Amino acid sequence: MNKTKSIICFIISIAVVLFLGYVVMFGVGGRHTGSAQNVTQGLDLMGGTSVSYQVDESKTKSFTATDLEDTRLKLENRVHTFSSEATAYKEGDDRITVDIPGEYDADAVVEELGKPGALYFCTATTDKPTDEQIDNHEYVKVGDNYYKVWLSGNEVADAKGVASKNKDTGKTEYVVNLEFNSKGSQAFGEMTSQYVGQSSYIIYNNEILSAPKIQSVITGGQAEINGQKSLKEAEELASNIRIGALKVELKEISHKVQSAQLGSDALSKSIKAGIIGFIIIILFLLIVYRIPGLAAGLALLTYVELMLLALNGFDLTLTLPGIAGIILNIGMAVDANVIIYARIREEIAAGRRTETAIKTGFKKAASAIIDGNITTLIAALVLLWKGSGTVQGFATTLGIGILIQLFTSLVISRIFVWILYYMGFQAPKFYGKEKTRKTIDFVEKRKVFFGIAIVCIAIGIGGLIFNSANNGGAFNYSIEFKGGTSTEIQFSENYTMDEFNSNVKPAIEKLLNSTDIQAQKDTNKDGLFTIKTRNFKDNEFEEMKDMLVKDYKAVDDKQNFTNTKISDTVSKEMRSDAVVATVLATICMLFYIWIRFKNIHFALAAVMALIHDVLIVIGFYALSRVTVGTTFIACMLTIVGYSINATIVIFDRIRENKAVMKRDDKMIEVVDRSITQTLTRSIYTTLTTFVMVFMIFIMGVSSIREFTLPLMTGMIAGAFSSVFLTGSLWYVLKGKKSDK
Repeated sequence: MNKTKSIICFIISIAVVLFLGYVVMFGVGGRHTGSAQNVTQGLDLMGGTSVSYQVDESKTKSFTATDLEDTRLKLENRVHTFSSEATAYKEGDDRITVDIPGEYDADAVVEELGKPGALYFCTATTDKPTDEQIDNHEYVKVGDNYYKVWLSGNEVADAKGVASKNKDTGKTEYVVNLEFNSKGSQAFGEMTSQYVGQSSYIIYNNEILSAPKIQSVITGGQAEINGQKSLKEAEELASNIRIGALKVELKEISHKVQSAQLGSDALSKSIKAGIIGFIIIILFLLIVYRIPGLAAGLALLTYVELMLLALNGFDLTLTLPGIAGIILNIGMAVDANVIIYARIREEIAAGRRTETAIKTGFKKAASAIIDGNITTLIAALVLLWKGSGTVQGFATTLGIGILIQLFTSLVISRIFVWILYYMGFQAPKFYGKEKTRKTIDFVEKRKVFFGIAIVCIAIGIGGLIFNSANNGGAFNYSIEFKGGTSTEIQFSENYTMDEFNSNVKPAIEKLLNSTDIQAQKDTNKDGLFTIKTRNFKDNEFEEMKDMLVKDYKAVDDKQNFTNTKISDTVSKEMRSDAVVATVLATICMLFYIWIRFKNIHFALAAVMALIHDVLIVIGFYALSRVTVGTTFIACMLTIVGYSINATIVIFDRIRENKAVMKRDDKMIEVVDRSITQTLTRSIYTTLTTFVMVFMIFIMGVSSIREFTLPLMTGMIAGAFSSVFLTGSLWYVLKGKKSDK
């Protein structure tokens, strides 16, 4: 490629980057397709719709707390079709509220969600049942007709509306695929065996939803309802079947659109902080790596643009945990570029021509980059498979980000480097030379570093024990984890959410000695707020009421300040799913590292370092009493991904140096040399990622600061373990034997 062609390619490339930036900022067409403003945001960042249900006592004679919890869980699974970030929680003893982010037409949501009622699979009968049989749901009455009940919605495991091809005619048909549990499979088989050729009836809230003809005996636990006129009709029927599978019949009592929990200011401040942090990273790369730094900056900018477009295209919900996934990917993207350009500088320092150094640098860096990203991608896929709720949202954002980051680091960055090279930037001075550093004795001083790690972990565990012994609980669990009280307060002044968070919320936090205060504003009624707090002690409720009336113009009447106990939104199932998914992800990462490095001791050392990082962050949560909420799960998962990526880079260098060991070389020297060679990369990557998070910390609102503080702690712990522990751990487990 000559200079003229390379200049043309550079201009075209910059034009593409600018076009992507224009699409992200303003969108395309009348609907502004692709604009970042169209990205669905969670309840914390942008608000959404809240729908409250109450047990319909006229149709549900009796129910237990377990029945209500089962109903809440099924309803939560149902609203996850809107967003993986949607939640459902109990209010009092007979109510369930669902919060759906990014939905602002409450009437449309309620219509699409359907009415949670009773659903039955029936056949027509000429017999007249007794009142007792009807009360026991053995029969149902629709109009003047009676129908025998064979199974209810409780036996439906899943229902999906799909478009499929008819095997005989080849035409597209719209059907509902049903899947039953074991009890439902048996009952459905009995019904279809006795009524082949006749109609069955799906009855929902005493209305016939569908009357499909039974064409054959079905005993496999799966069935298909055909005859729907459109895919939308099939999806609506499937939706009604799913929501009908509730143990307790509910009736809707209210629905409203809620404002963002963190206020509009929170997102704008985070974006400004992110932009400042991103600019600092670009300037750092330009100063340190010169021409390759420019290529890295353009590749990083392309990554951010493609990531925002992906959030739009895949209709993902962006929340604080999602932002954590993006921050992790930016850190990994910076890391990939640092690895590449450090390799190029090493090759130039070894006396190779610039062109050869670029080729060799990308080739040698590829293994570490791919291994690090695939390891984290495996974790994301396992979390997506076994996790639920916010864990799935985090995993989806992380997984897509990894694929985009790999593309921009290994393809886009390479393209820009070669374009700049052929534009005339071919002299070694434009790339720099890696300085030869004196090997640091990391392994020899392992006892000191192991001691530091053990002491830090012990302090954290001590904090956990101390907190538990003093009845404060091991952690400062948030409302999402342990429930609390929801209070509806009407103010005579129409505060904005930002004004409330800046003025009213800090006063409540001070009074209750708790930062775990969540508030949302009803967008349909001026001055009406729903405030969620921990459960009140002694006279705290009256004190809060007096303060808000006196100082903040809350309306003082008997109908105001209605409060209800609420359950956790992070259910036991979600917590167990997160733990199981994390354990499985760790095991899968262990196997991948074992296979790729052909040495199980690499995998064991990596997992031991991960355990160190997790314990350090857990200890920080215990000692600092930072609230443990939904962001806690995302924080821990981010640290796992960040740490394993850093460890892989060092292990890749050990593997490379180990392969060219001379007879007189000692393994301890090889490990020390490998860590020293990658030390610059470790410092630069930690520094750049830390800067991004730190800017969000100092410029964000209090809730965001509580999220970023443990994240920064985990980054420091991850950097420490990858540099000072992993190599020594591997040496102790395996490497020492190779000296002999």
